[in-house]
Amino acid sequence: MKQTQSLIQGSLIDNRIYVLRRERVMLSTDLERLYQVAPRVLVQAVKRNAERFPEDFMFQLSPEEFRNLKSQIVTSSWGGLRRATPYAFTEQGVAMLSSVLRSKRAVLVNIEIMRTFVRLRRLLASHEDLARKLAALERKYDVQFRVVFDAIRDLMKPPEPKRRPMGFRRDEE
Repeated sequence: MKQTQSLIQGSLIDNRIYVLRRERVMLSTDLERLYQVAPRVLVQAVKRNAERFPEDFMFQLSPEEFRNLKSQIVTSSWGGLRRATPYAFTEQGVAMLSSVLRSKRAVLVNIEIMRTFVRLRRLLASHEDLARKLAALERKYDVQFRVVFDAIRDLMKPPEPKRRPMGFRRDEE
């Protein structure tokens, strides 16, 4: 267990799980770095075992999806030209990767990725449970507590991403 923890931190994985097409996925570009394999190695392994990766396990991003994702995630590692858009792997697709990438590192990294997906699922379930309990309390108590319930509900909302305005802003004289 200590070997997997020292190999990769869960927080590194948390930041690489995205929601695309209503699925939590990891991109091939991030998986290549985590597994420490060349991009062509990962793609070749998947293509040689295509029957193991149906559409609900893996899909290739459309150019528009890729542009949108790049605009949301501003990092220098996404720079440069690409011949093809990356692949997105669902939780099942990532699990299947450990059977086609047979290195010890791939197995250990996959264990941490699976733990991260499970942790996210539990977190979302507890959030939904909290919302149900809050709704039940709200029905039980009268209007005077509505302000408190509204404030709690506002605190439960995920923060909106900060966007800086484009261009220059001129102060009026």
